[in-house]
Amino acid sequence: MVERSPFLRILAHLVLIIGVFVVAFPLYVTFVASTQTADEILQAPMSMLPGSHMVENYTAALKGTGMGAASNAPVGRMMMVSLITALVIAIGKIVISLLSAFAIVYFRFPFRMFFFWAIFVTLMLPVEVRIGPTYQVVSDLGMLNTYAGLTIPLIASATATFLFRQFFLTVPDELVEAARMDGAGPLRFFKDVLVPLSTTSIAALFVIQFIYGWNQYLWPLLVTTNETMYPVVIGIKRMISGGDAATDWNIVMATAVLAMIPPALVVMLMQRWFVKGLVDTEK
Repeated sequence: MVERSPFLRILAHLVLIIGVFVVAFPLYVTFVASTQTADEILQAPMSMLPGSHMVENYTAALKGTGMGAASNAPVGRMMMVSLITALVIAIGKIVISLLSAFAIVYFRFPFRMFFFWAIFVTLMLPVEVRIGPTYQVVSDLGMLNTYAGLTIPLIASATATFLFRQFFLTVPDELVEAARMDGAGPLRFFKDVLVPLSTTSIAALFVIQFIYGWNQYLWPLLVTTNETMYPVVIGIKRMISGGDAATDWNIVMATAVLAMIPPALVVMLMQRWFVKGLVDTEK
């Protein structure tokens, strides 16, 4: 039994409060900066109270009407690109991983384990190792500045395939026999039995892969040169002027706040499923 001590309880709460402050303070500074003018941000020290230009700054960011020397691409368009990219990557990874794990576990074909380990070994290859050949293929196929170029090279996931394989191995053989006796084919068994049983795992992986797709930086940096295809993460970088040119930091900070909203909403709305998918003892 764990001893309940008032001192330990106070210490635990103090540590949690300090942790929340460390995480939340940069976010608060970003929000405050997004409500001020560019001149107010450059003052030393910058005011820690929200300004009166919130609506003006966020409208300018969404419509791309900033006055800076760098990119003024509409953030609304960039967020739409990021949303489509993140959804395609997340859903594509889950679908391909489910089908791959299903084939590896329930079909007996030559070199089955060889293909599984070939998929698993790709975990050891970081993106930087294969980014050159992948870019060459995407360029030769004419997929630069397209949604296909942003998503297709990223929709395969060895990690998700491995996780679904491990889960499918725990499914009782009696379910397979019962489905076979009822006349269910492989796809019917997959759709009506395995997918419903994998709901919590799918939800947890969807949250992880959505955030992964939303935060992509290196790959979109290579395959997008047109402002209309910038994801919001690339857009933030393009808004920062180089050299002696002035940067509209208030618009940049407003864009950063807007970029944090969709992944935060996904985590909050799917938090229960996400936690259950990670800690469920049957998985």
